[in-house]
Amino acid sequence: MDVGFVIAARTEAVSRDTFWEEHSHPTHELLWNDRGASWATIGRRVWMITPAAALWIPAGTPHSGWVPAGTTHRAAQFGVRAVAQISDEPTTVEATTLLRLLLDRLDADDLDSRARARTEAMVLDLLTPTQHEPILRVPESSLLDPIVTTVYENPADATTLAAWAARLGVSPRTLTRAFRSETGVGFSRWLAAARVRHAIVMLARGDEVDEVAARVGYNSASAFGAAFRRVTGESPGRFRAR
Repeated sequence: MDVGFVIAARTEAVSRDTFWEEHSHPTHELLWNDRGASWATIGRRVWMITPAAALWIPAGTPHSGWVPAGTTHRAAQFGVRAVAQISDEPTTVEATTLLRLLLDRLDADDLDSRARARTEAMVLDLLTPTQHEPILRVPESSLLDPIVTTVYENPADATTLAAWAARLGVSPRTLTRAFRSETGVGFSRWLAAARVRHAIVMLARGDEVDEVAARVGYNSASAFGAAFRRVTGESPGRFRAR
């Protein structure tokens, strides 16, 4: 691929659950969705990609991806000789309405060279890392594996940290240290992110907020909304309406 071009965008309507094995590109890549939610795994981090949260992946970064059926998946490649990196590391970019409209314009076949250059310049000006990054860091130790497996299979599982510690034969402090060491956050923050990961899929397909809240373990929509906003930066109702 010629890496001297500026931006090349594409759209894919995914008709079946799709997994992309780990790979990398000679270009910088921006991933977002017009509809639905998907994931990119980079090392031990799982990045959630939605209509609101795009993911910037620097050239040469190994990553794998999973996109569920029904997702309208978008990608733009940025030539490394023409575009400076916005970050040396993968980072979330807010997919504002304006940014998405400009990227849509670049996907058109009838755009002349001058209009394309102006549109590309505006896109580059709007690419700014956001403060809210919907990331789930995946613990890998055998100690935490039972917790990870349980929460992935049933995000509404209500087992407390103390109960897990008793079940695993360790102290709560040991589990807390393990979570912080492997994910950078404590058990409660990690659990909230894992639940939001499940919730995003349900909301993206149009499930009601109250129903989603209950299915991922929250007793009230307000508690769920607070957790969702901490992870994503927006309310579940706003996310669902996109």
